[in-house]
Amino acid sequence: MDEEYDVIVLGTGLTECILSGIMSVNGMKVLHMDRNPYYGGESSSITPLEELYKRFEIPEGPPESMGRGRDWNVDLIPKFLMANGQLVKMLLYTEVTRYLDFKVVEGSFVYKGGKIYKVPSTETEALASNLMGMFEKRRFRKFLVFIANFDENDPKTFEGVDPKTTTMRDVYKKFDLGQDVIDFTGHALALYRTDDYLDQPCLETINRIKLYSESLARYGKSPYLYPLYGLGELPQGFARLSAIYGGTYMLNKPVDEIVMERGKVIGVKSEGEVARCKQLICDPSYIPDRVHKAGQVIRVICILSHPIKNTNDANSCQIIIPQNQVNRKSDIYVCMISYAHNVAAQGKYIAIVSTTVETTEPEKEIEPALELLEPIDQKFVAISDLYEPTDDGLESQVFCSRSYDATTHFETTCNDIKDIYKRMSGTDFDFENMKRKQKDVFGEDEQ
Repeated sequence: MDEEYDVIVLGTGLTECILSGIMSVNGMKVLHMDRNPYYGGESSSITPLEELYKRFEIPEGPPESMGRGRDWNVDLIPKFLMANGQLVKMLLYTEVTRYLDFKVVEGSFVYKGGKIYKVPSTETEALASNLMGMFEKRRFRKFLVFIANFDENDPKTFEGVDPKTTTMRDVYKKFDLGQDVIDFTGHALALYRTDDYLDQPCLETINRIKLYSESLARYGKSPYLYPLYGLGELPQGFARLSAIYGGTYMLNKPVDEIVMERGKVIGVKSEGEVARCKQLICDPSYIPDRVHKAGQVIRVICILSHPIKNTNDANSCQIIIPQNQVNRKSDIYVCMISYAHNVAAQGKYIAIVSTTVETTEPEKEIEPALELLEPIDQKFVAISDLYEPTDDGLESQVFCSRSYDATTHFETTCNDIKDIYKRMSGTDFDFENMKRKQKDVFGEDEQ
């Protein structure tokens, strides 16, 4: 371990594993350590099921009705991948896709007035949806056509909208869309968690709706993908990539000290030895004195023996409860997957409810979502602090990732990865940098 590295990475969460993969592909010498005996940190999948009961301090352990413990892989942080989003692009460019299998999530639903409805995202679905009346449907269809044709580089497609100054609120007004339609467009298509976006320039929202539609167009049922055997497979896939390019991995390795000299990182001390480095990447748990708390997220893992009502018996789906519908500032999300994804025993479903905490009684805040899931066989409640680094790391060369937020997909995580990359390398993130080198000396080409 007493060696010199370009980069040391602490923690094997998804953000850290993707960055260590990119750095290794770019020819850097990387040492990757984790104090835990397993990959994934906060973003791991827990198996066997007994381990989950232990983790949440439920003494009696799983009943026999839960089937074999090792048939379970339960994500601690529920997220789906946008089929046309940044993480899928990262997987394709690095060819980490060869280690993973994905299934399309069967449906996306939105909550309105106590009921759930399928999110209409194509013209045909919009016209058949019960979410809107007849005239509203026509206006919504016009809006979707406008979004589909919109090209920020071609003013002819603007129809009087200035992408940099017109607010989204004004775009909705222009198409005369009602509050319910605005709710599901902003929250179920553009996937905003709050309504702050309404008074900001409309370009980002238009691009978000385009991302949703383009992701949906790829596979048809929904815009989301999910890996077989759980999200814990993702960090492991990128860790493999890093190892192929010479990255060194050490699990179960305590970190005693981050060694600094004149305010700059020079190495990491573990079990009496010091590994030296020029730059350090880590998650917030390794540097509590360099992060601040930016809020909390509540996540409740629910084990069910039935699909969720009114979802056409889907074996996977997402439900978004827009904040307006339940008098909140931020949305509540439900991600549901099942035995069809090799994450649960036969006939069992895992629904994970999550939201940003707004009151002193977080469990009360998610009641509307839990009501949709009844009856629930077992609940596991986690309330996590969200941490952000207090500085950009340029002086210390210690680059800390952000905690995983309550969003239901990986776009914000990818933005954090691109941001850290830019601060570390001084150049904008470019997906081309992730491509494996053509002369892959590590013999993986034959596969």
